[in-house]
Amino acid sequence: MRGGIEKPGRPEKIAITLPQGVSVTEAPAGRSLSELLLAGEIDALIGPRTPSVMTAADPRVGWLVADPRSAAIENYRRTKNFPIMHLIGVRRTLVEQHPWLPSAVLKAFEQAKAVAFAKLADTSAGKVMLPFVDQQLQEAQELMGQDFWPYGVSPNRRCLEYFLHQHHKQGLSDRLVTIAELFHPATFETARI
Repeated sequence: MRGGIEKPGRPEKIAITLPQGVSVTEAPAGRSLSELLLAGEIDALIGPRTPSVMTAADPRVGWLVADPRSAAIENYRRTKNFPIMHLIGVRRTLVEQHPWLPSAVLKAFEQAKAVAFAKLADTSAGKVMLPFVDQQLQEAQELMGQDFWPYGVSPNRRCLEYFLHQHHKQGLSDRLVTIAELFHPATFETARI
């Protein structure tokens, strides 16, 4: 079942062909997935953010995995795969006109990330309202390396290949798409910062 996590609605924007034996229905009109979970009308919910019913301390709702953070850390240690959260897209027609554009966009994002990281690492004036951010930053780097959000195709190759494999396996693409066809050749150039 699919729908809005907190607010009813959220129609699918693209048509997908699901594997045999998998069906998806829309949440009932006027009902959110959080409401359905709390009412016991669905057994579980997966989404990009924690639903509000999880913060309500309702004993009827809990994590599927008792300690999700520890499970995610163990999965990373075992697989070295940390799912990519976002991709930046540039229209192919623009890249064909300006082949330097992917490298320039990558360079701009690398520079912005460096500024953001420097601010995050400056503990003399916290940039986020998260206690112990310096310890959490250190723990993340010890586990995942200094650049735990790498940009570019090369440092993300393993994760991209896994994503493309799962995308096809789950019926979201009718064939296995390769990294080479997903990205313009100029994307493989290294940005110099």
